[in-house]
Amino acid sequence: MAAIASEPVMTVEQTEASGPSLLRRIGSSFLLRRILRAVLTVYFVMTLIFFLVRLMPGDPVQVYINQQMTQYGYDYDTARNMAQSLFSIDASKPIYVQYFDYMKNLLQGNLGMSISSPGTSVVDIIASRIWWTIFSVGTALLISFTLGILLGMFMAYKRNTWIDSTLSALASITHSVPNYLIAILIITIFGVWLEWIPFVEMRGSVSSGVKTGFTWEFISDALYHAFLPIFVYVLTTVGGWMLTMKSSTVAALEEDFVTAARARGIPEWRVALFYVGRNAILPLFTSLVISIGFVMGGSLLMEPIFQYKGIGQMLFQSIQKRDYPVLQGIFLVITISVVVANLLADLLYSRVDPRIRAKG
Repeated sequence: MAAIASEPVMTVEQTEASGPSLLRRIGSSFLLRRILRAVLTVYFVMTLIFFLVRLMPGDPVQVYINQQMTQYGYDYDTARNMAQSLFSIDASKPIYVQYFDYMKNLLQGNLGMSISSPGTSVVDIIASRIWWTIFSVGTALLISFTLGILLGMFMAYKRNTWIDSTLSALASITHSVPNYLIAILIITIFGVWLEWIPFVEMRGSVSSGVKTGFTWEFISDALYHAFLPIFVYVLTTVGGWMLTMKSSTVAALEEDFVTAARARGIPEWRVALFYVGRNAILPLFTSLVISIGFVMGGSLLMEPIFQYKGIGQMLFQSIQKRDYPVLQGIFLVITISVVVANLLADLLYSRVDPRIRAKG
């Protein structure tokens, strides 16, 4: 009893003072764990990609030799000497030596030089292509998300009607069909058979002679060339946003606070906007942040089909030429964008939903 009585007892003021510091330590520990897990994820993915690209049949030197022999008629020795003088990679090195060299350069911020374009760094190649992909897929994501939110709420308010049934069926179909299949159908039907779309003129990311800048000429020309990738991306992703927003809105309409708001005589448009819509959109916030991370790799299949000069077409060409440094650089950018997007989704969701902060 004496030992128990001698233990110090914290006052209410001391407990309240120690609470915030404890919460800060817990929050800092959580943030550090998440960052550490993100770094380890990037490391393991890059290690996996390093070995996977080298498991593809043929190496860049052999691909170049075959190309020179087939297209230009060089003999094997001449083509091999040309390849050795052009390429900065030595595919004959042991795989573990190549791996440690790659990781050492990566820690120094050096992504290496392109094999198929000697003298050009991987950073310059990615920087010249990535903004076109961000422009096309980012614009499409913004349009798709906005349109899906509006149509999803409209479907929820019109549930169990023919409008809801029709839009739900269309959303399910477009969401299920792969985007590359839609792209091929558009080119075949409207570009080749009907000749409604000048596909040849729309290839590339910008017309020759158009100067890059914040001008209407450049913006309109960039939108003209990016129209088909944007259209296909919106068509194949808006259905998912519609169906998710519809189910979330239906669940929000059944909440007690909506009934209480209507009982107080609040106008229906205010109920739909500030009570139903604000709460229904919360589950979609995480999906939106994660989708932003996939912007880098969102058009890897469509860009080669439409000949749009973005990061997806560059990746396709690098696979054909076995350009290991460019392949690894592009996959590194995609991996980092996805991992960072997931990290931000975890950290920011509690800032959007006050109920999570209250539970925390």
